[in-house]
Amino acid sequence: MIQSMTGFGKASLQLPTKKITVEIKSLNSKGLDLNTRMPSVFREMELRLRNQLSQRLERGKIDFSLFVEVTGEETTSKINVPIIKGYINQMKAVLPNADATELMKMAVRMPDALKTERDEIDENEWKEIQNVIDHALENMLQFRKDEGVSLEKEFLHRIANIMTLMNNAVAYDKERIETIKTRLRTAIDEIKVSVDENRFEQELIFYLEKYDITEEKVRLENHLNYFIETLAGTEANGRKLGFITQEMGREINTMGSKSNHTEMQKLVVMMKDELEKIKEQVLNVL
Repeated sequence: MIQSMTGFGKASLQLPTKKITVEIKSLNSKGLDLNTRMPSVFREMELRLRNQLSQRLERGKIDFSLFVEVTGEETTSKINVPIIKGYINQMKAVLPNADATELMKMAVRMPDALKTERDEIDENEWKEIQNVIDHALENMLQFRKDEGVSLEKEFLHRIANIMTLMNNAVAYDKERIETIKTRLRTAIDEIKVSVDENRFEQELIFYLEKYDITEEKVRLENHLNYFIETLAGTEANGRKLGFITQEMGREINTMGSKSNHTEMQKLVVMMKDELEKIKEQVLNVL
């Protein structure tokens, strides 16, 4: 079962004085690209957080966000009393008759009037946060699986289209060979020269072998079946699917160059179009 690299997961935790919300977004990427955003108080846990995420995620451009909303009366900002008193005394020296309330309003706006006390991370609290992160990861991974189901249906539809178009192209093979034979025989007759029929037949066979698409048809069919088989695999297989599409493209291109037949060439163009749609979506597969 394939998975998409596109995903989103969210989970929340209500603590006594704060609400923790975790959001994880994922887009396609060649490797694992982690970008974390969280309050500075949790920065010392970033390495542990990255390890936690990398153990569950193989590829993708990951945007991790941790939000803290204070819901209680607790606050980390405190009035810096000595600093404010110093500002008031200085302003009284300049404005001895000023109202004390007005001086206070001015003082609290001055630099360093408030001080922020740094909270220490509680290990028990961090374990709860890790559980929320795991919950958000599960939600995101489920999103990836659901998207993978849609991608698989799309791939199977496109593969079936290519298979049908290939068989339709091969159906023209007999007509195409006869057309080439007739064209060569007409050209010989027009120049009005006598030829050795045995030699002509040998040269004709050699010439027609250059236009034979049997091998390309067999190899393309094998690649199509291998693509379907890989879709059903249990491991991350986006890269492998990408390699298979490259091989499919080579066989389709060779069939096009050998076709020398208008209707076959149209079918080859349609196969290329279906393959391009597959390639676009393969980039999103984990």
